[in-house]
Amino acid sequence: MSNYQYLDKVNFPSDIKKLSIEELKIFSTEVRKELINAVSVTGGHLGAGLGVVELTVALHYIFDTPNDKLIWDVGHQTYPHKILTGRKGKIRTLRQKNGLSGFTKRTESEYDPFGAAHSSTSISSALGIAVANKLSNKSNDVVAVIGDGAISAGMAYEAMNNAGVSKTKMIVILNDNDMSIAKPVGAMRSYLAKLLSGKLYFSLREISKLIISIFSKKFSVKAGKAEDFLRTAVTGGTLFNSLGFYYVGPIDGHNLDVLIPVLKNAKESRHEGPIMIHVKTEKGKGYTFAEKASDKYHGVSKFNIQTGIQEKPKVNLPAYTKVFANTLIKHAEKDSKIVGITAAMPSGTGMDIFGERFPKRMFDVGIAEQHAVTFAGGLATEGFKPYTAIYSTFLQRAYDQVVHDVAIQSLPVRFAIDRAGLVGADGPTHAGSFDITYLSTLPNFVVMAASDEAELVKMINTSVDINDKPSAFRYPRGTGVGVELPSIDEKLEIGKGRIIQEGTKLVIINFGARLAECLKASISLKKKGINISIADARFAKPLDENLIWQLATDHEAIITIEEGSIGGFGSHVAKFLFEKNLLDKGLKFRSMILPDKFIDQDKPESMYKLAGLDSQSIEERVIDLLNSNIVLQKQK
Repeated sequence: MSNYQYLDKVNFPSDIKKLSIEELKIFSTEVRKELINAVSVTGGHLGAGLGVVELTVALHYIFDTPNDKLIWDVGHQTYPHKILTGRKGKIRTLRQKNGLSGFTKRTESEYDPFGAAHSSTSISSALGIAVANKLSNKSNDVVAVIGDGAISAGMAYEAMNNAGVSKTKMIVILNDNDMSIAKPVGAMRSYLAKLLSGKLYFSLREISKLIISIFSKKFSVKAGKAEDFLRTAVTGGTLFNSLGFYYVGPIDGHNLDVLIPVLKNAKESRHEGPIMIHVKTEKGKGYTFAEKASDKYHGVSKFNIQTGIQEKPKVNLPAYTKVFANTLIKHAEKDSKIVGITAAMPSGTGMDIFGERFPKRMFDVGIAEQHAVTFAGGLATEGFKPYTAIYSTFLQRAYDQVVHDVAIQSLPVRFAIDRAGLVGADGPTHAGSFDITYLSTLPNFVVMAASDEAELVKMINTSVDINDKPSAFRYPRGTGVGVELPSIDEKLEIGKGRIIQEGTKLVIINFGARLAECLKASISLKKKGINISIADARFAKPLDENLIWQLATDHEAIITIEEGSIGGFGSHVAKFLFEKNLLDKGLKFRSMILPDKFIDQDKPESMYKLAGLDSQSIEERVIDLLNSNIVLQKQK
């Protein structure tokens, strides 16, 4: 039973409109406390939400949501928004099965007009809604909230340019906490200062004095050094004004006495065009342990509120991400041409470890996956060996660059694809479901998938010497299976798989991290008198055609299995079998892939069971296929 003075009485934004500003301050403290309590139980993205409590309260206080549309970028910061919009009672189900999403989700609430879990989409979607309102003669306000890291992405600037040129009425809130996921990249203060520095700054000195006079002396002091504040005020306003926005700020994002009147003025403004409100906030605000942490508790597991100590799984198995990083470091120590690239995810991809060892050879380009790929292509033309470490789901954003800037030119960019397969609590937005398909369709591409951590090492070793074409190796989130790691000298023959065990009648050809489940299924099948063969393909492209031919002629049935969508490894095997007429003489073939639907958040093992890719499902598929004798009858 909670004992909140105001939060207990608030279920929807309409409830907070009855409160005074002083009462809202107490209410905001209660929201922050509830947020900390909830995430300590569920885990999730804490720091971003803590930083926007007052902003969230002020937005719902001034705007008439859900009639007015409030669109959040990424969604990491939306937990307070969920508390205020009818989901308070379910907040402890965050990221759980059948619970609240960790991001905005249209099917979850009418207060989520646009779903997002990737960055830099808010301004584009808000502009679309604003234009739709104009075409429909609606006067609803449209507000987009975007962070300092997300606004540095190209898509955000495309949207701002379009909004400015079209003079579409909408409001953009720049939530500037100087703290994207990776602090040095995308911090708005330094980014803008560098972008518009030098002579421009000095030529605008007199104008800037006028700008500063708008703000109180008290606020100027709080903003930091006068010189720094001056630069922020000048460069910010100049940049956004040039894009067609009416710029306001920066203002204190934790001061409701400032936030509320500014937002009210923006709502009531007769300005015919987009408005940019630059809000300064502190990520992790109000929780000491978050404020002191280097990542401001961006993403946390369950934790003790009093100590800030997070629960960590007690396993001695190596994480795939660290295996990748440590292996790459060993190669980089011998080869000065190896460089690392990531897009705002250095810790998530292991590039932070690489960067500590080789600070001049690691490049975090910010939330700019498209640029990351083409940048890697440029490096490759000059004889360097770029390793572009990007999550599978984020690499989707750069597919045109993969095709046009890398594949067509046959540039030896190496793609380290982390978070392959289903990832658990982040749900379908972060699942690595499609990379096998979208990469293996490309000519002259080497596509590999590691079945365990030892295989990952061998694939990295192999990629070092692929200097005439692009290559990719995929690996899952989490830990390996506990096998001994080989030396960096142990390499694979391109396009050659391996036989894991020999049996009779049926063979499973595995591609990726389902091998352990295949072996588990084979043990159970053996107890039932069924001895199957298992092969590990290693490569989706080029296919090991000789191995597939051998397996097809030695067995009655083939099952392929992969952690990917239709059109991937299994589809390529099927095409080969068709072309070589290997299916004409009664060979049975099945492909086990992710189902043709987006799978909601749950524990990874539960998601794979639902997808039909766990050991029990594999066992059932083997038995079913061996027992099948399908005869197609003509329709009467």
